[in-house]
Amino acid sequence: MPSVHALLSLVLAASAAAHQQPVAINVPVVKTIELLLAEEDTDHDGLITAADCADRRFALRGSDGTALLVEGTYPLGNLLQELGSAQRAGAAEMQISPANLFIGPGAHVSMMIRERYWDWLTRTVDAAGLEKIVADSKAATRNPRVYVPHDDGSALEYYNAAAKANAALRLEVNSLPNPITPAFVRTLNDKPGILALALQRDASGATRGVPFVVPGGRFNEMYGWDSYFISLGLLADNRVDLARSMVDNFVYQIEHYGKILNANRTYYLTRSQPPFLTSMALAVYDKLPRDKESTDWLQRAIRAAVREYETVWTAEPHLTATGLSRYCGSGVGLPPEVEPGHFDPIIRPLARQSGLSIEEFSTRYQAGTLKSPELDALLLHDRAMRESGHDTSYRLIGRAADLNTVALNALLYKYEVDIKNVIERQWGGTLDLGDGASTAAATWQRRAAERKARMMDLMWDEERSLFFDYDYAHSQRLTDISTTTLYPLWAGMLDEEHSRRLAHAALEKLEMPGGIVAGTEESRGALGADRPPRQWDYPFGWAPHQMIAWQALKNAGMEQDAQRLAYRWVYMVAMNAARSNGAIVEKYDVVTRGIDSSAEYGNVGSRFRLVPEGGFGWTNASYQVGWSMLNADDKDHVDRLIPPEWVFDASTEK
Repeated sequence: MPSVHALLSLVLAASAAAHQQPVAINVPVVKTIELLLAEEDTDHDGLITAADCADRRFALRGSDGTALLVEGTYPLGNLLQELGSAQRAGAAEMQISPANLFIGPGAHVSMMIRERYWDWLTRTVDAAGLEKIVADSKAATRNPRVYVPHDDGSALEYYNAAAKANAALRLEVNSLPNPITPAFVRTLNDKPGILALALQRDASGATRGVPFVVPGGRFNEMYGWDSYFISLGLLADNRVDLARSMVDNFVYQIEHYGKILNANRTYYLTRSQPPFLTSMALAVYDKLPRDKESTDWLQRAIRAAVREYETVWTAEPHLTATGLSRYCGSGVGLPPEVEPGHFDPIIRPLARQSGLSIEEFSTRYQAGTLKSPELDALLLHDRAMRESGHDTSYRLIGRAADLNTVALNALLYKYEVDIKNVIERQWGGTLDLGDGASTAAATWQRRAAERKARMMDLMWDEERSLFFDYDYAHSQRLTDISTTTLYPLWAGMLDEEHSRRLAHAALEKLEMPGGIVAGTEESRGALGADRPPRQWDYPFGWAPHQMIAWQALKNAGMEQDAQRLAYRWVYMVAMNAARSNGAIVEKYDVVTRGIDSSAEYGNVGSRFRLVPEGGFGWTNASYQVGWSMLNADDKDHVDRLIPPEWVFDASTEK
């Protein structure tokens, strides 16, 4: 290997010959990957990270014999990502540009998301995309399956033809019954599959699946509330058509499955997720041309939202005697999508009492040959918690179905206000729902006022200036402090005084070095052998909570606080990506600003080789939205990895 000085001489000579312009170099992809990993990947994980004990100097050799030095964990990680991206695209040779190796970490993360990750995470349920979308690491199955709604005959015909045309895939096509009952869904546990979504005709007249973005990692399907936050990232990157198609798929789900699904797999058929459809549709509509086609599109989306509101969230079993709603996914048996052993701690004592092993108890319970009212009750709360999206958290474990949560009711308040406003603005106060039915803006205004009054009465703590979930089954307000306390502020429910009080109280309890934490350490409680960490509790922070908090603070007129929180989050993501071969993960320890996590599923997005497999959907989105909030100076500070403590004067903090 040439000496460092010799390599530097080559660099200087090449630069001089190019009139001081940085040079680019053509390299063989596979050979360079092999050499790079052999020299720099000392822990043999297929990555170049701060954990590798190498000299962090690599002679990058071009196909023409040129040699350039790359040194340092961050540029070497970028080099591996460039090579991995080229290998993914099937390239034998590629040009390496200094623009992609020595770009600032903040800008590099944004570039990877914008130019690569959205496309890598995009899926379709059609002939072209079936092989990729049917893959499911959460459920072992011999043959891939697609399930089609009972009332979509054209889709059934299409998928049967697609299966016949690609016999090697061994795709099974099935039509779902009507109605879909929890008992029926349990029969699918041994034959899970993907659920069909919307189809469309392209410009050539061919049938194509309406595309959507998946979270990534083990989550290779379209998720409920993830998709709203992902759409915000898509809109930040001007991917309007893709964000619009996400709405179209949700409308299809409401029209054909009766709800927005937790996700489009068979084991999610009996539950939904936090409702964001009106916010999602209106955010997309703001980017569309003001013409009849766009207005018709919006009308269909709002009609679907009205149906979802009236038949899902304000109907049994979600509506409670308080007039407020709860999460309450239906189902029978243990959720089949969880990791092995997840329920062992609660099954163990029940199995012991029955004189059975955990495995035998679980098998018999799943088959319905063993009855356990105690486990039934625990699983009712578990399904409610999973429908909330906050799975899992000690705030919800063992009581989720008994709660009127702040989050859900603030979201429904937002539905009521959004629907009222859009009906007034677009349709003169009355929306035609089809089939002779209509709904008036005044109805939604009354509903919003009634919900706000109930929430202020049951959930608002005047002394602490925070919102808390209400246990309607036991007529008591909880005391757990969660980021969800900010949802009413995000929804625009509060006057100026209450907005400021809530914002300041929440920041005092929840702001951490890396952003907003999911809940306080005091609310989580002590951990131990029988009380392991839960991923939606302290010390973890999640992308949707950051975006909710930023908008909530903006609604309170606290723009500087929102920008500070955005900087905390963006800096943390970029700093970890620079040290970890570009990793973008589902959750962060916002107290230590780290990504190492053994809580529950580990940390989706941290396990890959060469280049991240698309990052993680809503983390990508939060980064793009947060990056867009920063001014030029702060973007430069992130690129230089200057921690927020050095950027924001202590006197301006909180």
